[in-house]
Amino acid sequence: MNILLAIIGILAVILAMLVLFTWYTARKVESLLPPKGRFVDVPGTRLHVRDFGEEHPGRPAILMIHGLAGQLSHYTYGVAGKLAARHRVIVVDRPGSGYSTRAPETPADLSTQAAAMAALIRNLASGPCFVVGHSLGGAVALTLALEHPQQVAGLALLAPLTHIREDVPPVFKGLTIESPLKRKLVAWTLAIPASIKNSKATLDMVFGPEAVPKDFATKGGGLLGLRPSAFLSASSDLQALPERLPLVQARYGELRVPVSILYGKDDRILDWKANGQALVDKVPGARLELVEGGHMLPITQVEGTAAFIETAVESLSAGAARDAAAR
Repeated sequence: MNILLAIIGILAVILAMLVLFTWYTARKVESLLPPKGRFVDVPGTRLHVRDFGEEHPGRPAILMIHGLAGQLSHYTYGVAGKLAARHRVIVVDRPGSGYSTRAPETPADLSTQAAAMAALIRNLASGPCFVVGHSLGGAVALTLALEHPQQVAGLALLAPLTHIREDVPPVFKGLTIESPLKRKLVAWTLAIPASIKNSKATLDMVFGPEAVPKDFATKGGGLLGLRPSAFLSASSDLQALPERLPLVQARYGELRVPVSILYGKDDRILDWKANGQALVDKVPGARLELVEGGHMLPITQVEGTAAFIETAVESLSAGAARDAAAR
């Protein structure tokens, strides 16, 4: 009995130390990388938003949506600044990610996230936005275009998730805990120490074959992933995908906005054929551009990614001018 009590006591101390370490790490990260934008309330979530540049006649504002376990710094790392010279650029932390919050009763499915983005556009922009989506943000952008078409002028998708897959990339296996209680327990005990321990292997997979920039942890916001809220949000996002993505992908043929897709040939997270070419095959007029590189194009290829988006927006503007002239 004494041995059992001793074991329980040791486990309790270990758990307490893990919780304390997690709390301390999260507070240090937030003091180092505080929110730099403003907060906009929409139904079910409070969105952290950064706004750059100005709107110009004939050029829609650009809304940028990041991917799984990411935040808006993936765009402010460089791409948003490049585009802001000629466009208004709105960059947002998805619900629950970065410094955006998600009400406990608000689901994480694609339709709910797309509705939040539609509300943000109505709140901030003077008309429909040109929407950029990276990875999971691509699935949100596609859902937004299908379910709120009046808010979307066109799409530029960067290494987008477009089709459901049966397996989960190995780097995201730890997010597949189904029980909310277990998920919260892991978030406050093991998740952060494990993330620190496995960070090199994880980043090599996510960025590879390209190198991880030395300033990704700070300028790219990588450290913000070392918080319980980041783990819980990413886990919810991932596990909500099977509910809506199959329904969304069945409707791709209904898209009536210009769609441009950029993919790295050596992407280790998402296959360009299963997600890029497969989307092009279903969307009339969609175009796919392949480059040498991996999954994190907005960070590893800032110039090329900004140029790709710029070309897509300019093509949209040129098409609108031709239509106006024809009328």
